[in-house]
Amino acid sequence: MPAPVFEEFNPANDCECPGCVHWRRVGPYPLPGRFGGHPAARGVLVVAAASAALAASAPTAAAHSTPPAPHRSAAPADGEPDTPQGTKAPLHGRGGKPAPGPVTTPPITRTEIINRAKIWVAAKVPYSMSLYWTDGYRQDCSGYVSMAWKLTGNEWTGSLGQFGTKITKAELQPGDILLFHNPDNPEKGSHVVIFGGWTDYTHTYYTAYEQTPPRTRRQSTPYAYWSNSAKYVPYRYKGLIAEGGAAGAQAVKTAVPFPGAAYFGPGADNKYVTLLGRLLVARGGGTHYPKGPGPVWDTADQRATRAFQLAQGWTGAAADGLPGPRTWELLATGRGHDIKPAAAAPPAPASHGVPGYPGKNLFRPGATNDYVAQLGRQLVKKGFGRFYTDGPGPAWGEADRRAVEAFQRTQGWRGGAADGYPGPETWRRLFL
Repeated sequence: MPAPVFEEFNPANDCECPGCVHWRRVGPYPLPGRFGGHPAARGVLVVAAASAALAASAPTAAAHSTPPAPHRSAAPADGEPDTPQGTKAPLHGRGGKPAPGPVTTPPITRTEIINRAKIWVAAKVPYSMSLYWTDGYRQDCSGYVSMAWKLTGNEWTGSLGQFGTKITKAELQPGDILLFHNPDNPEKGSHVVIFGGWTDYTHTYYTAYEQTPPRTRRQSTPYAYWSNSAKYVPYRYKGLIAEGGAAGAQAVKTAVPFPGAAYFGPGADNKYVTLLGRLLVARGGGTHYPKGPGPVWDTADQRATRAFQLAQGWTGAAADGLPGPRTWELLATGRGHDIKPAAAAPPAPASHGVPGYPGKNLFRPGATNDYVAQLGRQLVKKGFGRFYTDGPGPAWGEADRRAVEAFQRTQGWRGGAADGYPGPETWRRLFL
């Protein structure tokens, strides 16, 4: 394997740049190479390159200083790097205006994603798990992707997947991401990069945009990454739209004729179910798929189909969640109305004296609601994410029950008090 190309280097001791001259005056000792090499890196002054597309909406990037970040080398021989990152958070700073309600997936094109990613590369934004750049996004790897995808909040590697759909290596295109989340120890190895395109026809190297110590960079990277390559999963942003298109006007269409009603419904397992799911995601139905469309029909397909049918103004039997010829025609041709984003849910009422606890009935086999997803995200945040193979979602499952049980046992509870079903006290302690 050819040696990787580094962007960082150690200059000669007689470097005459203003930063080096300054640090030779105030201190005789050069900064260790593992903190960026260049002595001027002791005080990082970054002047942001304004993007023509975003100059009207984003303030000029200001100077940021940050303590030395843990080193992540591009060389695979360095072993497992640590990648500290912040948790989910609203936008911060002058450019950060937290949006009301849950984090949304604004429409954006591939070109916009890459152009936004290039802004931080040009600005050489320093890596930090606690600082926020002037656009309001956290200066770590997941904050960088949140910025490029134009999300209305800062996500982390444990939650970014819910804003995308799993794809294959062959489907990768610029603006997609490669995500590795280590649920057992999120600080160990977890990382995410933006795919910028293949560098050659063999598809063994690609251009990666990533936020990594000491600063944002763009460089050729072996697929899927220098380390933990087999653990990186490709994702495509759910809010992706066609170049120059309106929200929801994705270029996801198909010339495949309607195969027949027998291919959809309980028990169905075929390629047409997958195709239906992808068409629905392209029309705004991605929020109904916690794990992405697949060949096995389940309640996510029915909910997404019904949402599309309701968006057309259909009611009764015409909106039963099962695709007929007319539903398929509108999806296949890109016509009709897109699924509108769900309105923010009202705050949960106080129950049993615990603010926000919605009641036990929402955490039972067969339950599907936003409170299950909220519970799962909090369990992951508290360190119980190892029970989730695909991340928490709105459908209650055995992974949720086992994670709750593990949390209850850490409270010293046993027997019926640690049954894996959250009661008021479990909820209160989880969200303290």
